[in-house]
Amino acid sequence: MQIIQTFLKFNQLLLVIVFLPISGIALANSYGPFEVIEPSAKSELWINPGLVSYHFDQNKDFNAVNYGIGVEYKFSSTTSLTAGQYHNSYHNLTNYIGAFWQPIKVGPVQMGFVIGGFNGYIDTNNGGWFPAVLPAFSMESQWVGLNVLVIPTIKDHVAGSIAFQLKFKVFD
Repeated sequence: MQIIQTFLKFNQLLLVIVFLPISGIALANSYGPFEVIEPSAKSELWINPGLVSYHFDQNKDFNAVNYGIGVEYKFSSTTSLTAGQYHNSYHNLTNYIGAFWQPIKVGPVQMGFVIGGFNGYIDTNNGGWFPAVLPAFSMESQWVGLNVLVIPTIKDHVAGSIAFQLKFKVFD
């Protein structure tokens, strides 16, 4: 239970740090290189083969090729739903479900968060489900995209990394 409370406190702090500047930007609709994306309806289905992770602690034997299968349904220009499974950094199977919210754009990169639930991390909630809010960056072309997620280190519970998730559009 302590790890969940620590994770929630971290995520609340992260939301405050990022949301306050974004709320000011939203009033202006653009600010320097930052553009607030106007939500518009979409219907896109993307699939991914898992992710590749670069772990901050390179002295441990973490799994960096986190293969699996996942889907992302983009129903608006700023929001999508995601679910899937992958082999995590500790070589265990992880299931996930969540939602991307990315209302800010800098050049070709959309920025925001993915909010969701994960399981399969033995040192976090005994492998059971736990919530997370992670910074998320995405770039998409007509048929290929890339999600980049920043995963914080939480000592003895979560191995911090930057995760790269290649994705392919199935329909538009």
